[in-house]
Amino acid sequence: MTSLCRDCLSRFDRPEPRCPACGSPRMVNHAELDRLVIAHLDCDAFYASVEKRDRPELRDRPVIVGGGHRGVVATACYVARQYGVGSAMPMFKALKACPDAVVIKPDFAKYKHESRRILGALANLTPLIQTLSLDEAWADLSGTERLNGGPPVWQLARLQKWIEDEVGLTVSIGLALNRFLAKVASEMDKPRGFSVIGSEAEQLLAPRPVSILPGVGPIFGRTLRADGFETIGQLAGADVRDLVKRYGDWGLRLHDLSHGRDSRPVDPEHDRKGMSAETTFNVDLSSAADLESQLWPLCEKLAAKARRDGIAGRVVTLKLRRTDFRILTRRHTLPDPVQTARTLFAEGRALLKPELGRPYRLIGIGMADLVDAADVAPGLFSADRTRELTTETTIDRLRDRFGPGAVISGRSLKS
Repeated sequence: MTSLCRDCLSRFDRPEPRCPACGSPRMVNHAELDRLVIAHLDCDAFYASVEKRDRPELRDRPVIVGGGHRGVVATACYVARQYGVGSAMPMFKALKACPDAVVIKPDFAKYKHESRRILGALANLTPLIQTLSLDEAWADLSGTERLNGGPPVWQLARLQKWIEDEVGLTVSIGLALNRFLAKVASEMDKPRGFSVIGSEAEQLLAPRPVSILPGVGPIFGRTLRADGFETIGQLAGADVRDLVKRYGDWGLRLHDLSHGRDSRPVDPEHDRKGMSAETTFNVDLSSAADLESQLWPLCEKLAAKARRDGIAGRVVTLKLRRTDFRILTRRHTLPDPVQTARTLFAEGRALLKPELGRPYRLIGIGMADLVDAADVAPGLFSADRTRELTTETTIDRLRDRFGPGAVISGRSLKS
């Protein structure tokens, strides 16, 4: 068993409740501490923490970053979370739960700047980084000990301290055998956490709910619970043949995850914060029919690319450029990741509706908060969502084989 002090970075060959060098209680203790190399870094209540840093008078106040009364919560600070406020919650519900909250409009330029500082510092440790969003990333620190002066756990503790001292924000870090376990670890002791999961993973996972497994959204979670799988341990104890019979290929993945196994590498090629498609009009457009006729093919293009690249997005964004060249962006967070044109179009049209009444020269649709499609269980969503994805995937194959004009949607014919 070895240990590391997160304050003075001293290392010891025995577990210590407090650092013998500086007296700090912030110790990381684990028998495999120097052998684990996969990390997950997650900024604590990122947007709200940036705002509290810049406005110290809000330190002890509940803070919500999000849209107006009809918008949604982007991030809630930990004080607001004690009242039940969470990300993607409608603002009217959040303010009902926490009427004294300070609501701040998002400043994404500022958040992107701080994200570049934090993730740039992580990139100085290893080129193997896969970002999930502005405030979250995996890193593989294999083979970096000699280059960076110590094992991954020491490098990450030093990075965590630098972020707190120099950026004025806090992050939680998970260190483990693989991506799944690293993300679980980073959630175990927030905020300012540093947790480690090694060979004890299966025992640690067993009592936890199936909802923490990647790809298990609200609908799939209900399916698993209805089938008698409330905990990960119950999944681990199931016969793999039964899981495959029930859930197809996803049964194999559930079996592996429930035993703490995850073969996905940290892949910088998936290092994307979003993807989009847009078009500029020959003449300015203002009617709903005209704008929607331009929006639909963009949704088809974007959804097809997402399926080809094996990704899906939890956030849908709409972009509009006015005749004075000012750009409007609107976004909506979904309960489950999206990968179909029909859902993209429905969300884009809903975002467009309040902005009608003036002419525009450009429209765009985008996806953010991207996830691997392997982490999405498409066949276990609602029947309508399943049919959408099956239909559009079939269309993809036909167009790949016979050309883009092989299948034309009815909506496209109307445009």
